Amino acid sequence: MPAMTRVLGALTAAYSATIIAAPRVLAKPCGLTTASGEVSPGVRTLVGGIGARDAAIGLAMVFAPPGRALQVALAARVASDAADALVFGTTLPDRTARKKVAAFAVAWAALCAVSAAVR
Repeated sequence: MPAMTRVLGALTAAYSATIIAAPRVLAKPCGLTTASGEVSPGVRTLVGGIGARDAAIGLAMVFAPPGRALQVALAARVASDAADALVFGTTLPDRTARKKVAAFAVAWAALCAVSAAVR
């Protein structure tokens, strides 16, 4: 499990840092930007919270020792992505965005789950 899981954790942490610094990266595909393409303060706050959560989980996937701690970090990643798929997939204002964002979250959850079996 560790090699693939740690790579996925590093990618998660990097993407998370990106959306904290540039919330539009997540807000735009979700259809949460203004008509002029800006990110409102409320959406900026939401994206920052998601980014902080995911950065912490991603770093845990990178640095947790093998065994139970790494399994818990990986389970947190899969659960977070599954929850994102459910929430974004049912509540985003744009139906097309709902489908795309939910599909991406489900795919990332599945990839992370599969990493538990890859040696």
